[in-house]
Amino acid sequence: MNAVDIPVMNVNRQYAQIQGELDTVALEILHGGQYILGEKVDNFEKAFAAYCGSRYAIGVGNGSDALVIALKACGIRPGDEVITTDMSFIATAEAIIAVGAIPVFADCTPDTYTIDPCEIEKKVTERTRAILPVHIYGQCADMDAICNIAKKHGLAVIEDAAQATGATYKGRCAGSIGNAGCFSFFPTKNLGCCGDGGMILTNDENIYRQCKAMRVHGSGKDALFTYGLWNGKEIDIDKIDFGGNLPKYYNYIDGYNSRLDAIQAGILHTKLKYLDDWNNRRREIARRYDSEIINPLITKPFVAEENEHVFYVYTISTQRRDELRAYLKSNGIVSGVYFPVPFHKQMVFENLKCVSDAYPNAEFTAEHTLVLPMFPELTQDEVDRIISTVNGWKP
Repeated sequence: MNAVDIPVMNVNRQYAQIQGELDTVALEILHGGQYILGEKVDNFEKAFAAYCGSRYAIGVGNGSDALVIALKACGIRPGDEVITTDMSFIATAEAIIAVGAIPVFADCTPDTYTIDPCEIEKKVTERTRAILPVHIYGQCADMDAICNIAKKHGLAVIEDAAQATGATYKGRCAGSIGNAGCFSFFPTKNLGCCGDGGMILTNDENIYRQCKAMRVHGSGKDALFTYGLWNGKEIDIDKIDFGGNLPKYYNYIDGYNSRLDAIQAGILHTKLKYLDDWNNRRREIARRYDSEIINPLITKPFVAEENEHVFYVYTISTQRRDELRAYLKSNGIVSGVYFPVPFHKQMVFENLKCVSDAYPNAEFTAEHTLVLPMFPELTQDEVDRIISTVNGWKP
């Protein structure tokens, strides 16, 4: 990429805008010596839960771990089936495999690209235990329909909100609607840290305590509580005596080493106050794309009426995707494909023996969609150039 190229995403510009604040909080933590969990993590968890309208938030190492831990906390066990979308990043399905469960893929809708509730209903069996919708590209799935299906069949709902921090569905924040919601703070996300980080939201105290236990190797009082919950035993947690030793040396369940570190929490907490402004800028750019891209060969994103989209990416579709992508590149505009291979075609899942023609919308999405540059720090001149270039494409 040369100096005149416009990237799909750019984290350097965001850092430059608030460098003083981020440097200050990072140095404060470095000098303080509390690097793992602690006050900075606690404060960010409370702030993020309040922002999303949830009772509890649990910071973990990354978005993938958030999904794994949330699935286990929601009772998903080896052999269970979990229905999820056929169109997402690998972490969504990978997490289901990681807990020993079986991913069952449902097609996406042809307009929002989120999981199709009608397809979910077709996939429910006696082994189904949960639905894992993905709020893809920054727009929520149809959560009313999904939660109604879950209620009908007694299923848990775990939201993958990795691409939708700050998005809303009928006024409710992504990740706050199901039994648990999972977030990634990968640096390019709408709210991103300077490394890896993740979060689990829930309103259920039992899920909260299980997640807290699992992120620290299954140790301490929350882990003993979880042991009792999983094994149907009544345990008086308050009577536990660790003999003056650290609780982390007393392990009661299988857990993980998955903790949001203090520097990332401090950075995220600092950025949180800017999130709404950044998302508003994304929507402003999207409105310009919507109104000013007039190339008849291109279909622009559809936003469902009940949703407030946060445009993690701005996704267009065209029958001649690769030609458009090459044209943009030749004009110094970087584009991307999210995602080029639906789950049912990934070799890692070939043992599931998916019926290929059951996912026409996911296949169309994989073969025809393209994302244009989208980040809050795009300049007006850059947006003008992108729009002009897209409109000038005549294959």
